[in-house]
Amino acid sequence: MKLILYFSAEKGKTAKIAQDFAKKQQEVTQEVTVLEIKPEVPYTSADLRYINPLARCNKEKLMKKDVPSETKVPDWENYDVVYLGFPIWYGGAPNIINTFCKGLDWTGKKVHIFATSMTSGMGKTAEKLKPFLNGAEIVDAKRVKSAEEMQDYSHDGGDKFPAKNDRGYDWWLNKGTLSANKP
Repeated sequence: MKLILYFSAEKGKTAKIAQDFAKKQQEVTQEVTVLEIKPEVPYTSADLRYINPLARCNKEKLMKKDVPSETKVPDWENYDVVYLGFPIWYGGAPNIINTFCKGLDWTGKKVHIFATSMTSGMGKTAEKLKPFLNGAEIVDAKRVKSAEEMQDYSHDGGDKFPAKNDRGYDWWLNKGTLSANKP
């Protein structure tokens, strides 16, 4: 079974992409679940104002603080493919993602990482996240701006999003894997 997990900050870009992608997947298969990763203590606008050095998001990243999540994944062991989405903070996943991921057994799971950002690329995001996904195969990691870009992932792992083709979205969805694209 397939699972879409996402954390979305104030503007909701990652949430919109995850939900739009889920709708498209549900048109093809019924085997998809979508869950939002929510912090135990919700973020306020002030918490996310990264231009303020005292903002919560800055303190968490710089102090490498764990950020507990209230989200639980029922039947975790039944999912074999996981799409993990989040906004890029400081060149990597927000700490809530790291904390959430290290609390799960990822053995045998195939993980597709998708991230949103106005300006940052993926950089070493997947590499930084790998220790928290112990036992998983990180199949791909891409920065996306829309669910359409997720649908256009290509089989060959190219850096550009190709036009829709016979090995684009449907291939990725049905096979649950892509050629590894070095992040």
